[in-house]
Amino acid sequence: MGPPGAGKTTVGRIVAHRLGLPVVDIDDDVLETTWKMSVASKLDAVGGKRFLEEEGQVLCNFSASGCVVSLTGSNPLHPEAMKHVKQSGMVIYLDVDSEDILQRLHRMKVDRLVGREAGQSIRDILRHRKQFYERWLDVRVFCGRNDTVEDVAEKVLQAVERYHNHAAETYVSTRSDSKGASGETTHFSDVVVEGLASDGGLYVPKNGFPKMGTNEWLRLVDMSYQEQALVLLEKCIHPLDVSALDLRQMIYKAYGSNFSCEDVAPVKHLVHNMYIQELFHGPTSSFKDLALQLMPHLFAYCLPPMCNYLILVATSGDTGSAVLSGFSGLRGADRRRTGVLVFFPEEGVSEIQKLQMTSFNESNAKAVSVRSDFDFCQRSIKRMFGESGLTGHLAVEYGTVLSTANSINWARLLPQVVYHSTAYLNLCRDGVINFGEPVDVCIPTGNFGNAMSAVYAKQMGIPIREVICASNHNCVVSDFIKTGEYDLRKRRLIPSHSPAIDILKSSNLERFIYHVSDSDSRLVKDLFTHLDTQQHFRLPDLLLSRIQQEMQAGWCSEADCLAAIQSIHTQTGYIMDTHTAVAKVVADRLQDATCPVVICSTVHYGKFAPAVLRALQVENIPQSPLEQLEKLQRTASIPGMHRDMMKCVKEGDRRGHVVCEADYSVLVEEVENVIQDSFLKVM
Repeated sequence: MGPPGAGKTTVGRIVAHRLGLPVVDIDDDVLETTWKMSVASKLDAVGGKRFLEEEGQVLCNFSASGCVVSLTGSNPLHPEAMKHVKQSGMVIYLDVDSEDILQRLHRMKVDRLVGREAGQSIRDILRHRKQFYERWLDVRVFCGRNDTVEDVAEKVLQAVERYHNHAAETYVSTRSDSKGASGETTHFSDVVVEGLASDGGLYVPKNGFPKMGTNEWLRLVDMSYQEQALVLLEKCIHPLDVSALDLRQMIYKAYGSNFSCEDVAPVKHLVHNMYIQELFHGPTSSFKDLALQLMPHLFAYCLPPMCNYLILVATSGDTGSAVLSGFSGLRGADRRRTGVLVFFPEEGVSEIQKLQMTSFNESNAKAVSVRSDFDFCQRSIKRMFGESGLTGHLAVEYGTVLSTANSINWARLLPQVVYHSTAYLNLCRDGVINFGEPVDVCIPTGNFGNAMSAVYAKQMGIPIREVICASNHNCVVSDFIKTGEYDLRKRRLIPSHSPAIDILKSSNLERFIYHVSDSDSRLVKDLFTHLDTQQHFRLPDLLLSRIQQEMQAGWCSEADCLAAIQSIHTQTGYIMDTHTAVAKVVADRLQDATCPVVICSTVHYGKFAPAVLRALQVENIPQSPLEQLEKLQRTASIPGMHRDMMKCVKEGDRRGHVVCEADYSVLVEEVENVIQDSFLKVM
């Protein structure tokens, strides 16, 4: 299936020959045989509207098996005909570049298409028809610019093999590459719901990431963020786990009017060879929205029936509000059987972050603060997942299963691969680089998920030279990348102006070590077991060398962070938040200026208004979050104030929130309380 000029007939013949099957061309072998006249003559005789109906009826009366069928370009416009086709076969969409198609149609002297009206260009027809092809496909074959018919045929054969070999597209734990005790394989739909592997490890795709060719990337350059996300995620999610049509609907809902910028994740020039990717245009003004506006839809889609699910989240600020916002977008039965409980450090987030989280007051969505730090919150949640007595009690007593939306969940991490890819494509679109030229990426990171997703984008084929990890004075990740030693002994968490990266135990580092060690799950298990028990581990020298080939790291003092905000504002009028400023300082120190560097701006500066106002040397900083934002709004020109954050602060709930002591048993009680409030008790 595909538009006129996509090569359906020629590709169909090649594929049929390779598979040893007969081939049927609907135009030549069915329509003209039935009508006893050429397709062109029929179109002249009855006109476009009548032609579509008669063409569809012929297809409805056609049946075949064990063969390759090339549809007409207009068959997908007839719903009944396509329903009939899908009942007996697998529908493959040849998604060919429009420029390639227009050139072919010009060579074939085709100047009319079914349904084309006066004044309407062929390009318009192709754009209009795409929605129909995407409605009926089982598998998309994404064709690169200038792909030959032989290239396309090979991709079709690979797509068919992938579709029928679902069992091969599995996931393994970073701590065990063997099957579970039951002997069952683990698929995408399983890892989305489970979150954390039963052995305490993190799920990763067993066969790694799909690699895309240069011609395919070039086609993505001029596409919208939603179109880019759809192509990339289709390659990473098997269609039997999430159908292509359902995935499309999720993506367009996740990245729509809820984002204040049409580009979703725009890249803007900062100074010299530095560019900023603004990842804060989502509803809660942080990069977490790029994953958490999509992840709840994937989660709900993959849920098995007959169970309730409680999403447990530990956050150092931004994840909490993003999870609550994302899951609040679910509707109907999905919403009724999904609850969310967020734990955050009472003194470890900004007032605006706290207000964003506590403004959600629904029975099945709650944020609770803890008189401790993020690491205690995360450690407690991991402990809950590991205690079979607790999980068994919740399952039997309440019919409720625990899951997580932290970046340890694969469905949280995967959408982040998209924006690292689109950052590079945007630079290509804007003429900053040609595809294939390298860039560096500098990321403020604590839990390492954002950095890990950049590594995965590189595996897919994005020419990222180095990932630069930027820490504040809680620089355990930076020290590790420099020394190979992860040491939590005598190290305490020190609050900072950039609290989202105030993390000492970096969960996604486990995935990175698994990657650079060539999937050595035994090594990963030994290292992280030692970290759990001894608060320390050291990498072998060879492994450290591999890490340093792919990654650099540095850290930034509080004073340097604030100075960077002030300096950039003076030079450009642009206001960075405290986390972006950390990345800017580290990039200045480590990047060699031989290629562009993209700085991930992970949060809107308004969330950290007091620190930003202080950096801008504003006097008489008000105490009220609303007055702080209004003062920043008068100070700032670019980027503008975030609309949803401003609305939240103006309308936010001031009734307070639950504060817990740093006691594991108290957190367990809160879990049970939320379950009782959210779901009917199973008697």
